[in-house]
Amino acid sequence: MAVSNIIADEATADAAKASSGSSFYLAMRILPAAQRDAMYQIYAFCRAVDDIADEGALPRRERAVALDRWRADIDDCYAGKPKQSLEPLTRHIQAFHLSRDDFHAVIDGMAMDAAGDIVAPDEATLDLYCDRVASAVGRLSVRIFGMQEDAGRRLAHHLGRALQLTNILRDIDEDAAIGRVYLPRELLAREGIPATDPATIVGDARLPRVCAVLAERAKGHYAQSDAIMANSPRAEVRAPRIMSSAYRAVLDANLKRGFDLPRERVRTPRARLLWIVARNLI
Repeated sequence: MAVSNIIADEATADAAKASSGSSFYLAMRILPAAQRDAMYQIYAFCRAVDDIADEGALPRRERAVALDRWRADIDDCYAGKPKQSLEPLTRHIQAFHLSRDDFHAVIDGMAMDAAGDIVAPDEATLDLYCDRVASAVGRLSVRIFGMQEDAGRRLAHHLGRALQLTNILRDIDEDAAIGRVYLPRELLAREGIPATDPATIVGDARLPRVCAVLAERAKGHYAQSDAIMANSPRAEVRAPRIMSSAYRAVLDANLKRGFDLPRERVRTPRARLLWIVARNLI
């Protein structure tokens, strides 16, 4: 086996290992090999830039520099001179005609977190954040799945926002513990919750009403996603269907638990995830 193939195999294995045990891993395992490997490389990229944004021990300026370095690395992939570790990603960029703008959008989303802890952003900023950290990943993914351009972009828009809003609702307390609150200030103000420090916001007894509004918004995006996938070739949307079902189970479990204190973290049993995968293979 050629050295370049060994490197590619190792890079793919590392990407797969990083996602193993997650709903993402289970969803992508069903894909044909080339698509699966491409998605693992996308995941590895997202994981790398996310780790930079969340590295609290690293000064913000150094985080910004590290993200800028990733922008340059992505540009080098498109220029045909990737560093060795990004050669597998570069091959997938070429094979699936992935957009450089979407990679840069993901980095820009991570830069929002790296620049300063986001606390009660306005609605426009929250939507921009969701587009960058979630829907941009979706835009890369739907090209790999082989979806038609318009349907794929619409699915990325709605499913990306549905998944990210679900993450925000799931991680309220974990995010607050590191100084972040992604709940929009307009909804907080509507309930009379001052957009001050994270602990005060997430400890407010009126918070469940804010969460209920965001949950309905997420449900709307899931419904839009369902409609798009229902009109798309089934083979092209098996993976996003699994992701949608897995995350909707998380949203439903959080709604069943409620958002009053204390909020015990809800986890989806692996058996439930495997059932979701099996159902979408039929």
